[in-house]
Amino acid sequence: QAIVEQKDASDTQLEICEVNTGIMAVDSGLLKTYLNGLDSNNAQGELYLTDIIAMAVDDGKTIASVITDNEFEVAGVNDKVQLAELERTFQQNQATQFMQQGLMLKDPTRFDCRGSLSFGQDCEIDVNVLIEGEVALGDNTTIAPNCVIKNTTIGSNVSILPNSVIEDAVIGNGASIGPFARIRPEANIGENAKIGNFVEVKKSTIGKGSKVSHLSYVGDTTMGSDVNIGAGVITCNYDGANKHQTTIEDGAFVGSDTQLIAPVTIGKNATIGAGSTITKDVPENQLSLSRSKQTTLKNWQRPTKK
Repeated sequence: QAIVEQKDASDTQLEICEVNTGIMAVDSGLLKTYLNGLDSNNAQGELYLTDIIAMAVDDGKTIASVITDNEFEVAGVNDKVQLAELERTFQQNQATQFMQQGLMLKDPTRFDCRGSLSFGQDCEIDVNVLIEGEVALGDNTTIAPNCVIKNTTIGSNVSILPNSVIEDAVIGNGASIGPFARIRPEANIGENAKIGNFVEVKKSTIGKGSKVSHLSYVGDTTMGSDVNIGAGVITCNYDGANKHQTTIEDGAFVGSDTQLIAPVTIGKNATIGAGSTITKDVPENQLSLSRSKQTTLKNWQRPTKK
């Protein structure tokens, strides 16, 4: 019969438990006619759009109500508390749908998907994982706690270990990422490759079976298959003005604490001695190193406090 504001409602009307969500579908011609008939004769002295319902009833028009199955879908938001409550409800419903489709969520109350997620069979996501943008998972892939994954395609049998951040990347089948790894945009991690703890990869291709296991930065690099990168290796890709490319060919071994000054190429099956700073291309199957000769000073006395 009508939609009445709470301040204007009678005691009898206040007993009605059905409320207006603010969503109406009205014939445009009728809407123009009824808008011209609105007045502010009410408790708040305002024009109420909802008064057109009573006008339509008086004209014998048919009024139909649509009752929603889920109240949260039409709930209003007046403050940040209500916004957070609706977000939690939305995320809970989304998590339920994912689990019904076969995804294993260790704790659906601690999972957020702020985009779209597709997944294969037997995938598992642990607590406090954030999905952003478009993310796709293959079969039998696991994501450990506290990871952030954005706009990324992840293959099958992949392990994403705790506290890893992956953005705009491709992760191949059987790869292992983390813990505490950062995979930045335009990174392509190959099949069965390993990116270990505190490793950052940016705009680089890591070949099949290659390993970057500890404390390294790999940027603007093309890396072949079965390469081993030791702890603390840095590709020095920026000269202060421009970025430069590093190429590491199949089977190369780069010792720990090595700096590769781009542009530079490490040949197939080449070996770089630990602690080297490499500024020139290294031929395949050769050992290259650059470090000062170790010297031992006999009878040296350690300084003492005065």
